[in-house]
Amino acid sequence: MFDRLKKALVESYVGSIALGYLLAQGILHFVNIFAAPVAGWVSRKQYGELVPRTAALAGFSLKDALPEFVRFLVLLLVWSGLLRWLYFNPRKKETSERVPNLEQAE
Repeated sequence: MFDRLKKALVESYVGSIALGYLLAQGILHFVNIFAAPVAGWVSRKQYGELVPRTAALAGFSLKDALPEFVRFLVLLLVWSGLLRWLYFNPRKKETSERVPNLEQAE
């Protein structure tokens, strides 16, 4: 069943299009790992101007980047799994048995 699905995905190029989409999403989430803390800092700074200062504003928070990092890792794992499954053939195990030589048997 999975062999027919694999053959259909590879021959119709749907698999390569899906892999390209997953890779593009992975790159976007990788960039957002660095952009999310900056966006959070900017929004906290703008919000701090509207509200009276009762507490100090936090600087860059790495907690803002954690969800993007998890999404990036999941997309990378799914992408690499699909790439291996669709386009790389598994190695065939060679048998260690010796084939008898007909000349030595006589």
